[in-house]
Amino acid sequence: MPAKVVLVRGRGARPEPGLTDEATVGRMLERGFSLLTGRTSAAEAVRAIFGPSDRVGLKINGIAGRALTTPPEVALPLARLLVGGGLAARRITIWDRTNREIREAGYKLNLDGNEFRVFGTDTADVGYGVEPLVHRQIGSLFSRIQTNLVTASVSLAVLKDHGLAGLTAGMKNYFGAVHNPNKYHDTNCDPYVAEVFDSPPVREKHRLTILDALTIQYHRGPSYHARWAENAETLIFSLDPVAADAVGWRVVEGLRKAKGLPSLAEEKRAPGYIATAERLGLGKAGPDEIQVVEDEV
Repeated sequence: MPAKVVLVRGRGARPEPGLTDEATVGRMLERGFSLLTGRTSAAEAVRAIFGPSDRVGLKINGIAGRALTTPPEVALPLARLLVGGGLAARRITIWDRTNREIREAGYKLNLDGNEFRVFGTDTADVGYGVEPLVHRQIGSLFSRIQTNLVTASVSLAVLKDHGLAGLTAGMKNYFGAVHNPNKYHDTNCDPYVAEVFDSPPVREKHRLTILDALTIQYHRGPSYHARWAENAETLIFSLDPVAADAVGWRVVEGLRKAKGLPSLAEEKRAPGYIATAERLGLGKAGPDEIQVVEDEV
């Protein structure tokens, strides 16, 4: 059975750089969940993926600042959508590495257990585990948010070019869950992206990938450069983490070709970790094994 990847475009979702229309994004999220699961309502679609007893972590990527981070106008509508599917707000955590990055991305920190919690691993009494987790070639301390606080994980990542990995998308987003991602950037981050994802704290909890492709940095990433940023107004959904990244790769390559840039392979930075992830049994990468569904709201 092919892996399903859903692309939903929303006209006006990103009317200008750094500005996001939350109402449009909300409709995109509802449509994406429904198309992904085959359920007629967004609430039923949420219940097909998450249960009311889940503690859900929405792992954002705040490293590039407000211009190229999944913004509150995406993460908060997603959190509200989960509440509409039966999860209590206090069971949802929006998180990343540091409180500084989260604030700079436009979020308001919140530790109140009665609302969506929003905070970084560097919050007092959170931090990383004490003993390194050793898995394949990975040896890292994992964020206690990922290991202890959540039972189900969403990679809510920005789709963008990466100078070393070639591509940063859903799987590489979990580099933000370990204390030493700097050690995993040799050889185009391959096999390290796949192996971090394959580690038990990630693989056993990951439920859903949503790639924020509202603005796509198709060259000179992972930082923001307006010259090579495309206003694509798209969200990409998949239950298969490898298929999501494989389709994201195709999208980036399509933009690079349209803009007259060489392919990532020609620049010797193709994201080989995607094929490695497929070999590890994490999902499907081949175009013949992926069903792409596209829609617009």
